[in-house]
Amino acid sequence: MKGKRRVAALGLAAPTVVVIATMAVNGSAGGAASRKVFRGSVPQYATAAAQVRPAKGAVHFDVSLPWRHSRALDRLDQMVSDPASPSYGHYLSPAAFRARFSPTAAQVGRVKRWLGSHGFEVTGVSTSRMLVDAVGSVDEVNSAFHTSLQEVDGVVGIGEEPYKPLAATPDAPPPPAFRNARPCSSYWGRHFAEGQPSAYGSVQPWATCGYAPRALQGAYGVRRAIRRGNDGSGEKVAVIDAFAAPGIRGDLNKYSRKHRLPRVHFRQKRFHGCHNGCDIANQQGWYGEETLDLEAVHSMAPGAKLVYLGAADPTFALVRTLGFAVDHRVAHIITNSYGHVGEDVSHVQVRAAEKIHKEAIAEGIGIYFSSGDEGDESHELGYVTTDYPASSPRVTAVGGTTLAIGPQHNYRFEVGWGTHVTGKSGNGWDPAPPGSFLYGSGGGTTRLFTEPHYQNGVVPKRLTRRFGGRGRVVPDISMDGDPNSGMLEGETQTFPNGRRRYGEFRIGGTSLSSPLFAGIVALADQRAG
Repeated sequence: MKGKRRVAALGLAAPTVVVIATMAVNGSAGGAASRKVFRGSVPQYATAAAQVRPAKGAVHFDVSLPWRHSRALDRLDQMVSDPASPSYGHYLSPAAFRARFSPTAAQVGRVKRWLGSHGFEVTGVSTSRMLVDAVGSVDEVNSAFHTSLQEVDGVVGIGEEPYKPLAATPDAPPPPAFRNARPCSSYWGRHFAEGQPSAYGSVQPWATCGYAPRALQGAYGVRRAIRRGNDGSGEKVAVIDAFAAPGIRGDLNKYSRKHRLPRVHFRQKRFHGCHNGCDIANQQGWYGEETLDLEAVHSMAPGAKLVYLGAADPTFALVRTLGFAVDHRVAHIITNSYGHVGEDVSHVQVRAAEKIHKEAIAEGIGIYFSSGDEGDESHELGYVTTDYPASSPRVTAVGGTTLAIGPQHNYRFEVGWGTHVTGKSGNGWDPAPPGSFLYGSGGGTTRLFTEPHYQNGVVPKRLTRRFGGRGRVVPDISMDGDPNSGMLEGETQTFPNGRRRYGEFRIGGTSLSSPLFAGIVALADQRAG
């Protein structure tokens, strides 16, 4: 029987091109084959007008193989996650999953031979055998996949930078190092902006200086449980970002000492082989993200063990790193504070990521993604959309709130996060409050996925049917994310005078929300046994 090979490719605007391909591996991968171009394989930004020149350089790509018995896997995922099912909570081990659903070694072998016959070098195979890594030239890719890779000019990539409030206008360039702008309050409403124009009929409070771990524990009602030993002990939380901060262990220890947290149980694994976004400025931005994520989890679950996995670069390597975490069951809780701006993502890449999400459900692994920091993205993109991967129905999308904490670490109120800006004009504000939208929690109705069974009858129809059909709605849950009510992050920075020193500053975004919630899940898992 002659096999059918289905191929799709995605080119990114970069000197080194990353391609993702999908193959069906029935029969002989080396024999005669029909070809099919997948709709949605080329992102919207890769238009003819945006093309700059033919791509050149090395091409690193992954071939994504389908799971065997995919319909049975879908049924299993629903049963193990439905409390009404007798199979609820009866998860598979990674070995059992591979035996039942992974591509066979023979199937992988056929793909490797096909790649070799077209001049590609196979550089690796994932433990689940779902991803085959390879490298070749642009000409080899164009010939093998019957495509034409082009460099395009456009805004693309992964958004990960947490929001750090600055003592400047939103348009000002960021300073070399961050420190809190004064005045600010140690708790919500301690200091008011006396002498400033009123808004909504009264003088408004200054923003907080940043909440410490004890304040967040108190506000979310877990402080007493943590004191009694329900602190995440026995649980493990994985954090995935790109690259790895060189001084992270020292910063975690300093942060723990200052805030009277136990010493962190921490290990780190960085993957090498960066192909895109490798400049030092980009890497340093991810250092702050890693620091925030780990300190947020440790603040909410101080007894849990932390594992950091640093992807080789902020492209498909993040998906590959998530696959590693699931294949090896590095942890039962995985938090991810990054995502695409919108859903203009190659459908081939989405299919590859969704396979990993399905595997995670079958193995009892919870995956948590920040829902984004640009509201419904209309301000950023000009149209309404959610962000992927948070829009996946197989992950938990964590949105952001504005959290008010009182002087006794008490919960005062919490609302959805949405920040607007205005400017002082004489004795008033121009434009009138609330002003112009700046940023806020991501959310809305996805165009990529239909309404999952667990949202049926729960989410209002006016949301699920926003685009005519029945779509998934995000976020699923929210925690503190407003930069003006954010958490204190501690990080060693280089200041303009050349000195390096540890300092703490307020930070927010749903980059904070997801790891905070991952810590809460660790407490719940410990409690549930």
